[in-house]
Amino acid sequence: MEPIFVGIDVSKDRLDVHVRPGGEAFVVTRDGKGLEELVGRLQELGPTLVAVEATGGFETIVAAAVAGAALPLAVVNPAQIRHFAQAVGKRAKTDPIDAGVIAHFVEAVRPVPRALPDEASRLLAELVGRRRQIIEMMVAERQREKRAANVRVRKSLARHIAMLERELAAIDQDINTLVRGSPVWRVKEDLLASVPSIGKTLARTLLAELPELGSLDRRNIASLAGLAPYARQSGRWRGRSMIGGGARRCSVRHLHGSPRRQSMQSAFERLLPASGLRR
Repeated sequence: MEPIFVGIDVSKDRLDVHVRPGGEAFVVTRDGKGLEELVGRLQELGPTLVAVEATGGFETIVAAAVAGAALPLAVVNPAQIRHFAQAVGKRAKTDPIDAGVIAHFVEAVRPVPRALPDEASRLLAELVGRRRQIIEMMVAERQREKRAANVRVRKSLARHIAMLERELAAIDQDINTLVRGSPVWRVKEDLLASVPSIGKTLARTLLAELPELGSLDRRNIASLAGLAPYARQSGRWRGRSMIGGGARRCSVRHLHGSPRRQSMQSAFERLLPASGLRR
């Protein structure tokens, strides 16, 4: 049976769908009725892979509907799609064309399908994200407090900082309860935290933003996190291998210097025995 690949371009009100290699295209509305129609037609097609472009949240309900129907799903990076479109000479940009480019990309690249995070994983990711926001607000308010000359302004800033500190403590408690209450997360956190230079905060950030830990081999997880060196060679020229940005670069933005990166590589390797994956 010939492999079938489907690209879905998501906009606020509609979904443009393109099927390769047959070239079939259709449009459905981005609502309950449209999603039901989409899933029904995809199930009839029996696709090898369905790809949805990450579009700032609009794709979430579509990805959930596709994955919930047990169809193989990949949520792809918009930057990769743009670069692919440029490479194949697709300069025009409309929703139907974009859907065709996504389908062409997934047919050519064959990204690995990923399961959607469960409710607990999404909650952990939101809590960790909120923790980061609170810390950023605290840093900004403390800088303002240092520059403020007016006593009333300084007192206002101090009250806000105290409130943020209480909120940070509450968020930390929620994260601790969630992680330590899960046997799987507890084991992963303990393994990560056993590596030098990795504390509980970074371990929990990785659990939230890299749920694939323990299910991918060390090379794939390092590439996903942006820690894998990429060769730079052309003809006889040999450049230095560089650490490039990964799909989850946000997970490692607090890492600076090679010792910290080496610790991360060690952490990834320690998680391999639990998954049974070969290196």
